[in-house]
Amino acid sequence: MSIGLSEHFTYKKLIKFTIPTIIMMIFTSIYGVVDGIFVSNCVGSDAFAAVNLIMPAIMILGTLGFMMGTGGSALVSKTIGEGEKEKANRYFSMLIYLLVIIGFILTVIGVILVKPMAKLLGSDEKMLADCVTYGRTLLLFLVPFCLQNAFQSFLIVAEKPTFGLVISIISGVSNMILDFLLIYVFKMGVLGAALATGISQVIGVIIPIIYFSSKKNNILHFKKTKFELKPIVQSCINGSSEMLTNLSMSLVNMLFNMQLMKYAGSDGVVAFGIIMYVSFIFSGTYLGYSIGTAPIIGYHYGAENKEELKSLLKKSFKLIAITSVIMTGLAEVLSELLASIFVSYDEELLEITTRAIRIFSTSFLISGFNIFSSSFFTALNNGFVSAAISFLRTLIFQVIMIFLLPMIWGINGIWIAVLFAEILALIVSIGFLAVNKKKYEYA
Repeated sequence: MSIGLSEHFTYKKLIKFTIPTIIMMIFTSIYGVVDGIFVSNCVGSDAFAAVNLIMPAIMILGTLGFMMGTGGSALVSKTIGEGEKEKANRYFSMLIYLLVIIGFILTVIGVILVKPMAKLLGSDEKMLADCVTYGRTLLLFLVPFCLQNAFQSFLIVAEKPTFGLVISIISGVSNMILDFLLIYVFKMGVLGAALATGISQVIGVIIPIIYFSSKKNNILHFKKTKFELKPIVQSCINGSSEMLTNLSMSLVNMLFNMQLMKYAGSDGVVAFGIIMYVSFIFSGTYLGYSIGTAPIIGYHYGAENKEELKSLLKKSFKLIAITSVIMTGLAEVLSELLASIFVSYDEELLEITTRAIRIFSTSFLISGFNIFSSSFFTALNNGFVSAAISFLRTLIFQVIMIFLLPMIWGINGIWIAVLFAEILALIVSIGFLAVNKKKYEYA
């Protein structure tokens, strides 16, 4: 039996409603990891380093889907909570059509800039060809990538989080099968990895397009619309924190790679690439929960159910606190196993990566609180506060630590930089929650 956004959420209902999105985020991260495993073990560490060097630049262009999905879903769920379902469907349709148009424009720009970007990031000659091949191929699928990210958020608004999980599983399994065929069987290298990812994203977009094209019993569906500046701006402001998070992460990852090339060479880039894959899996729990609860918070904010907002905030922080301890403990215990999946063929690289994972994973103790705090304000349609938390957390604080801490602790300072940044961000998050408690009456 499905759970509606308007219901009172006990711990049991909250977990049941968000579990599909949490699993979806973790599963999406896992099939992204499979790309890395195949490239590292079947093509080589240089190709793996090339993929991880150019990937942040590609992700910068893909942030549009996160912005429209999270920001747009917050606006649409609030509009539904206000009882204006037709307007909500008009906004939904308009945002999806706009995303397609902008996605095509960014694809053209990205294809042109891939090679100079790879050189700017420090790619040497033996990595450059792989960087360009992987980047340009993946960019051809930028529109499906953006749409897939946006649809996942809107499926939660449509009270179909489990359906979103099913779509993610179908897309992910397709990616894994194609990785095996194109990389291992047909020896297509990084081109095969990019094609596998791109084709799986197309599959993950076709299914929700079919679903939202039907009006039968659907809370959300496509309809005739026109472009309206105000809801577009509101959605962009709402989703600016998520866009900034992903944009900042990509920029910071570039800086990480540049610093690592300086302190440890390509081995450092490989180790960091593995950390990012591991981080995606563990952080997926926090991201999935935040994405899953955002429409609930947005609905009750629109319906002015202030007691429910208080309940949701209190329960969420308790659940995150328990989860953070579990996530950190698992990462510490499994660090060597996780590293060996990628680089078991190189003892020195295995040792570097294992130590890096153990140091980096301490940040999982705090990151969940900051991720949820930013998402909470997005759901309240306060894009400014949400963006401020994300901007400081994922860009300003991390950039400072990336350059400061290596001067004190060398390469270990790079691995621990995120923990220090998360601590500073937590102070900011607590401050914003305290300042805004009377305005939204959630405390």
